[in-house]
Amino acid sequence: MVFIHDTRQSLTAAVHLVNTLPGIDRDDTLRTLGDLDAYLAVNPFTGMLRRDASELAAVRSIRPRLRALWDVDRDGAVPLVNEMLRDGKALPQLTIHDGYDWHIHATADDSPLQTRILVEAAMAFVDVIRSDEYDRVRVCSADDCDAVYVDYSKNGSKRYCDTGNCGNRMNVNAYRRRKAQETA
Repeated sequence: MVFIHDTRQSLTAAVHLVNTLPGIDRDDTLRTLGDLDAYLAVNPFTGMLRRDASELAAVRSIRPRLRALWDVDRDGAVPLVNEMLRDGKALPQLTIHDGYDWHIHATADDSPLQTRILVEAAMAFVDVIRSDEYDRVRVCSADDCDAVYVDYSKNGSKRYCDTGNCGNRMNVNAYRRRKAQETA
């Protein structure tokens, strides 16, 4: 499975933003302007950035819409993605900047940050849907985690997120269960 650079970058930004939501084993990690700055440092967006309380509130408000994409199957994602594109008044255009080859931007640089995030995520999910790779859009399989991820592994076998060391923790738990059964 190969996604072009901007698709993968937008999917990664969506995963990071969704995983700032409070969950089974984590607190809300997008509460302050410093948290927003940290998110933007890892997930840069071109265009206008206000970096104020209203922008923080607006970005926080779109997280449930993005999270919903992990709660549906491929067909269920289509109306959600279409709604995001409509709401953002998406108008895809080719652009080149900052050392990246030609790629698509679908909003104006002066669109609000939350609109650019939603539309870029929606455009990335268009690629996932069209390539019939939606089964790689996953929620962590650890019983004590509900973080989301996109499985980029070659064989599509990834089961755990990267946010909480879940794979190692579940492997240790399974090992301990096996050892307990052996001694019982």
